[in-house]
Amino acid sequence: MDSILVKGNGPLSGQIPISGAKNTCLKLMTAALLSDEPLTLTNVPRLSDIKTLGALLESLGCEVALLQDGRVMALSAGEITNRKADYEMVRKLRASFNVLGPLVARAGEAVVSLPGGCAIGARKVDLHLMALEKLGAKLDLNEGYVHASAPNGLKGAVIEFPFVTVGGTENALTAATLAKGTTVIKNAAREPDTVDLAKCLSSMGAKISGAGTSEITIEGVDRLHGATHEVIPDRIELGTFMCAPAIAGGEIELIGGRRELLSAFCDKLEATGIAIEDTALGLKVSNTGGRATAVDVETAPFPGFATDLQAQMMAHLCTASGVSVLNETIFENRFMHAPELIRMGAKIDVQGGIAKVTGVEKLKGAQVMATDLRASVSLILAGLAAEGETLVSRVYHLDRGYERIEEKLGAVGASIERVKG
Repeated sequence: MDSILVKGNGPLSGQIPISGAKNTCLKLMTAALLSDEPLTLTNVPRLSDIKTLGALLESLGCEVALLQDGRVMALSAGEITNRKADYEMVRKLRASFNVLGPLVARAGEAVVSLPGGCAIGARKVDLHLMALEKLGAKLDLNEGYVHASAPNGLKGAVIEFPFVTVGGTENALTAATLAKGTTVIKNAAREPDTVDLAKCLSSMGAKISGAGTSEITIEGVDRLHGATHEVIPDRIELGTFMCAPAIAGGEIELIGGRRELLSAFCDKLEATGIAIEDTALGLKVSNTGGRATAVDVETAPFPGFATDLQAQMMAHLCTASGVSVLNETIFENRFMHAPELIRMGAKIDVQGGIAKVTGVEKLKGAQVMATDLRASVSLILAGLAAEGETLVSRVYHLDRGYERIEEKLGAVGASIERVKG
């Protein structure tokens, strides 16, 4: 099993290109099931999660081809030959559950495995199912599978979520595009990923308004057609690499970065003393020296502070001057990186969903273990400024969400290498 070896090597300098958004691309891929015409995606990230979902779509009868060194994906679901998403595939990737809405909307039936447990919390799918029931789907849970049917098609409805759910909003959104009549999704997710999905669906002929607000309206159409769509930049990768000079010092320009993708995160990073400025190519992040200032962080649905950047910010705050309090409101069990940072000399006290971080002068390299995708990258970031060597094991998590991270960080001066297991 591969590991990543990081050595503290001083300030960073240069440019890092930001890849296409993984979470966005995955949901865009499921949209291909809604049409018998091809959907072409550009700016596709080259990640294992993308390949995993591609394999699931192929099992359903969708043709999937990667072009231009994997940066372009052509999908064609001319005929859906299989309506069952098997457990062995869905368990590898929770986003696979989002084939449910498109399958029911177009094929009239679907059998999709429940995703199962998750290292960072239960992440239940009950709101996905509630939304489909509102649209008229008949649901039955049997031996770990959702059996959904709508032989006469879905019908427009008012769907009001009790709390914001990104996956639930997106499953409802895709299903409603082919439903008869008008669907209104209230308390809808406002994430850039959801907005980009709505934009892609609109280019395929869907009639959607309100994406990016808490109320989305969809006028159902009889069919969708093919389209070509560019995946937006990955805001979580962007925020992650913004933390690199914040922790290690120096100045990095993030090519393709846009502040509006994570303005709450930018505000908090600037509050610690880090400079962020717009450039013609993206965003420039600078740390000219001195300890960061402690800040308090509370995760929240977009446009709030993204839970997927909480671990990276914690790594940054480990050496800040003062005491920072991080309140994780989205997922339980999402402080599993804290014990590993403590192994590097951090002072962190976790009580339920609250983590209190008392900044230390310097972290020290150690052998640490990744527990999930974002936790793994937080340990790599911490290692950039730690004394000595940091060896991060179980980095297969990392390859799910970061494209060639050792190459990107190495190009700006980091001492980082992959150790084959």
